[in-house]
Amino acid sequence: MKWSLAELHRYQDEPLHIQSTFDLNASLTKLFPDIILAVQPVKVDGYVTYDDGDATISAHVMTTLTVPSSRSLTPVQLPLDFTFSETYIDNRSHFSRYEDEDDVVFLIKKGEPIDFDTALAENIVEQVPLRVLSAEEKSGKPMPNGKGWSVISEDDYKAQKQEDEKVDPRLAKLKNLFPDQDNKK
Repeated sequence: MKWSLAELHRYQDEPLHIQSTFDLNASLTKLFPDIILAVQPVKVDGYVTYDDGDATISAHVMTTLTVPSSRSLTPVQLPLDFTFSETYIDNRSHFSRYEDEDDVVFLIKKGEPIDFDTALAENIVEQVPLRVLSAEEKSGKPMPNGKGWSVISEDDYKAQKQEDEKVDPRLAKLKNLFPDQDNKK
């Protein structure tokens, strides 16, 4: 879906209602193959309002993504249910209308259309958390390991580091023999 600000001018009295299902699977998996493995149909319910030369999109989005686990890379279902609001302007002086830090405002070239599919895709990708775990991983399943390596939790890493820093009291006196060696690490 694309609209120009001129087209949206006719919706200044009553907003344009968007209630549709979008298929973004091909585009999102192609653009973000390492982050998104699959996208179920995206349900959108929202409005586009036009006010004094500016267009604002407010939408509620629901879908389910298949993303790799951040620990084991196994596919994980990630349900998304969120809202977003973006304003599009074609006049730089209109920025002063949107001084709240929560306002998301885009400056577009005069005559350039607003691409709703792109806005929707970008907002979906923003919702993917950095840490995604499968149900088994959340429940305490042992972490992956192999010959000479293993994945450990951050808490285990800190405990291991503290353990390594402890010096045998019998060897503590040896540290004073070569004091200049401490600075060469």
